[in-house]
Amino acid sequence: MRAVVVHGAGDVRVDERARPVPGAGEVLLSVEWGGICGSDIAYWKKGASGTALLAHPLVLGHEFAGRIAELGEGVTGLSVGQAATVHPARPLGDGVLPERLAGRTNLYPRVRYFGSAAFDPHTDGGFSEYRTVHATQIRPLPDGVPTEQGALAEPLAVALHAVGRVPELRGRTVLVNGCGPIGSLVVAAARYRGAGRVVAADLASSSLAVARAMGADETRDLSAGEKLPEDVEVVFEASGAPAALGPVLRATARGGTLVQVGNLPGTAVPAALGDLVTREITWIGSYRFVEEIDDALRALRDGLDVTPLITHRFPLERAGEALAVAADPASGSSKVMLRLTAEPSEPSEPSEPSEPSEPAEA
Repeated sequence: MRAVVVHGAGDVRVDERARPVPGAGEVLLSVEWGGICGSDIAYWKKGASGTALLAHPLVLGHEFAGRIAELGEGVTGLSVGQAATVHPARPLGDGVLPERLAGRTNLYPRVRYFGSAAFDPHTDGGFSEYRTVHATQIRPLPDGVPTEQGALAEPLAVALHAVGRVPELRGRTVLVNGCGPIGSLVVAAARYRGAGRVVAADLASSSLAVARAMGADETRDLSAGEKLPEDVEVVFEASGAPAALGPVLRATARGGTLVQVGNLPGTAVPAALGDLVTREITWIGSYRFVEEIDDALRALRDGLDVTPLITHRFPLERAGEALAVAADPASGSSKVMLRLTAEPSEPSEPSEPSEPSEPAEA
């Protein structure tokens, strides 16, 4: 089988690997679609993602979906041919958390994640024609949800977890700063959870167009000199840019809530944080998700449309080009998808253009 493998900084290849065989308690997934994430880009560009350093070749990808091709011994409740996506996290150890963290498995100290070099040996991801997956990590897709959209259940779960960090959004005005794929999904998740009005801000007009298509009522183009709104009660910071923190804190209403979704640097950086104190802002972190992937699948079943997020589609053999487009701010890309089989079970709409470096219409 073919797999998208990063061998080092700037070195990604489509390698031939043996087709895996599911062990006891596992299924073999025939992977159809994968979505490129920032961590995939980081491993390709830098040979690292955060503190996880590439020591060996790694199959990329933690956003993927396909169809069950084979069941391992002892697997029940699933069937060959069933469409499914994957919860990419599996805690290591006894799974016991302190009482104060009960249920928050995303904060477990040691977690293997698909497509991650955090441990040695690394945990290969799903950008391959086949992948064995523990049955407990399989999430069947609801009827009517195609595998291309199912591949986006993972980032949608990240957005739903972030939105869920605020107890009640119904009827409230929300600001989302940073409209990359996660920020635009936060827009959709806030709308799905009943936000009254959603304002989205970014430096890129192409990202703002995606945010509008995902449900933003109003957009602010910061590159054109437009300012963030004032006194917003609930703000989601999805850019991860330290320079954005000062203006975002100033945009947050006195006594308001700021949810940090975008990953901030792990090194010292200058940032203007004074308003955090003087405005008594509640600043909350949001990391991955717990079981919100199930909520994401219900949202997709209920009609939450993630297709405006998809701007480019590439076949597996052009994975290097796909990563380059996803990493290039000038490309106008949002979510770049890899078609990991020659013929997915259901065609995407619109069908893949012959030159996928041209954006699909939002």
